[in-house]
Amino acid sequence: MPVFIASLNSGSNGNCYYIGNEREAILVDAGISCRETEKRMARLGLSIKKIKAIFISHEHSDHIRGLAVLSRKYSLPVYVTEGTARYCGEIPPEFCIQLKSYAPVNIGSLHITAFPKHHDAIEPHSFMISSGEIRIGVFTDIGAPCEHLIRHFNQCHAAFLEANYDEEMLRNGRYPFFLKRRITGGKGHLSNEQALKLFVDHRAEYLSHLLLAHLSKDNNDPELALRLFEQQAGTTLVRVASRYQESEVYCIDPEITSVTDKPVINQITGQFQFVLS
Repeated sequence: MPVFIASLNSGSNGNCYYIGNEREAILVDAGISCRETEKRMARLGLSIKKIKAIFISHEHSDHIRGLAVLSRKYSLPVYVTEGTARYCGEIPPEFCIQLKSYAPVNIGSLHITAFPKHHDAIEPHSFMISSGEIRIGVFTDIGAPCEHLIRHFNQCHAAFLEANYDEEMLRNGRYPFFLKRRITGGKGHLSNEQALKLFVDHRAEYLSHLLLAHLSKDNNDPELALRLFEQQAGTTLVRVASRYQESEVYCIDPEITSVTDKPVINQITGQFQFVLS
């Protein structure tokens, strides 16, 4: 069964990622408003009724801004660590489920594992989502690659991977010194160069899609980042997840060797169809 992924928004103004199969789906983070989440999913032809849970990576506002309203409106369980939950606003207690490192969670036929990462938050986690043999990683807000990240990235068929800043742009940019040090200090964000090294050194030969995520508005350039990765991409389709709009929906299916990156929606069935290149 194929897996469908999309970025609904990616950046310091809000983060929200969709991962699902034909039966059920989850959101990782809910950093845009409930209304905007609904609008973007509708434009993509994704049914919000398929969303069965929300998983929260950490408590920063760009990851939880729409969480409380979205959870209440659709009665969605929220998987979040105990420490993070204290900073996530008014989540109804009956919808709040404790998340623990490496304790697998099953949502229908989706299997989700959270693991710790380096970031200046209470209990920050990244996620690996699997459906059958297909594995999707959501790896953003990472100060530095660690053994947890490397081991999971190496297993991915597709991944959202942070490429937050270009080192030269940040060094010569307008940010004050303390903020530059926070970003580069090991618990901030991953640079283009760090993300590229992870991609080149540790990607699986079957990694079909890479979405560059959480790009800085001031210290990065989407075209620069994309060009950098495409030079090393090989057979991997690389795209930038925008901070202004939703991405396309991408079909992850190891049995399909080549596929266009723009889905076609069957107007009769409402199902996504992907045309072989």
